[in-house]
Amino acid sequence: MIVAEIIFMVEEDPEGGFTAKALGHPIFTEGETLEELRKNIKDALECHFDKSEYTPSVIRLHIVREETLAYA
Repeated sequence: MIVAEIIFMVEEDPEGGFTAKALGHPIFTEGETLEELRKNIKDALECHFDKSEYTPSVIRLHIVREETLAYA
C-alpha cells in the first residue's frame, strides 16, 4: 500500500531528547536532538516500508510541548 504522507507526534522526553510516534503506523523512534530525531525517523521509515516506492514522500512532525504557567 502506497502512503503519500505520514504524521509523527513528537514530544520532549522527560529524561532528555525527543520521541516520535507515527500516527496510524507502528513506528517509534527517538533522538537526543531534533536533527538526530529527523534522521532516525527517515531510518525507521526505511525499515518499516519494504520498498522505497512505498515510503511516504511527505513526513509531517507534530511537535507537542508541555509548559506550566503559574497564575497568581
